[in-house]
Amino acid sequence: MTEDRSVLTREAREPDEQLRYGDHADQVIDYWHAKEYRPLIVFIHGGFWRPDYDRKHARPLGEALSDLGWPVVSLEYRRVPGDPDATTSDIRTALDALPDLVDVHAGYILVGHSAGGQLALWLAATTNPVRLRGLIALAPVADLLMADRLELDEGAVQAFIGSGVRNDLDPVHLPAPIASVTLIHGMDDTRVPLSITESYFAAHPTARLVRVPHCAHYELIDPLSTAWHELTTELTRLTG
Repeated sequence: MTEDRSVLTREAREPDEQLRYGDHADQVIDYWHAKEYRPLIVFIHGGFWRPDYDRKHARPLGEALSDLGWPVVSLEYRRVPGDPDATTSDIRTALDALPDLVDVHAGYILVGHSAGGQLALWLAATTNPVRLRGLIALAPVADLLMADRLELDEGAVQAFIGSGVRNDLDPVHLPAPIASVTLIHGMDDTRVPLSITESYFAAHPTARLVRVPHCAHYELIDPLSTAWHELTTELTRLTG
């Protein structure tokens, strides 16, 4: 099956604000407002942790969720091959800074796609964020060892961690997050096989796993796809 990558380059409305949580060029956050008072969506983009992929490909998602009534922040972070701690430090710092930047009194939902799903699962497992109402991992790279054995994206895991093994960053080897976790994965995904999410689910059966038929990798973040309702349905369930 050929993956539809059109969402990665599709034009979308610019965010309403761009926020900063540090001095580095990548320590920025796209912020879409919403007319309704709802929990905040905190989105972490994917791209196999590579510098070629930034938050801009997530702007169709941010625009669409904002139009549906959710405020959305999309986190950018440093993506330096061989320096995963720069990436994880940025994600943690950005989350810690959010209460000073936006209104989080209604709580928030973490949503991560692909490598962003790994980062969201890592973050929720290693911290106990105040006001976190739940986590949705979309086609996450949730088992780094398996992803490495499968040589996803031509060795993306080793390019990310530098070399060797980093179980401290590997969601499948970390404790289950305190917050509720929903895993959504397309059954036709050729970028991150469903077996990787199933491995995480086997290790953490308290999570909720949604297998989406006839769905590939990018459709889960594409507002024009038939799989888009899987995300919006889960967001509605978690936010009430």
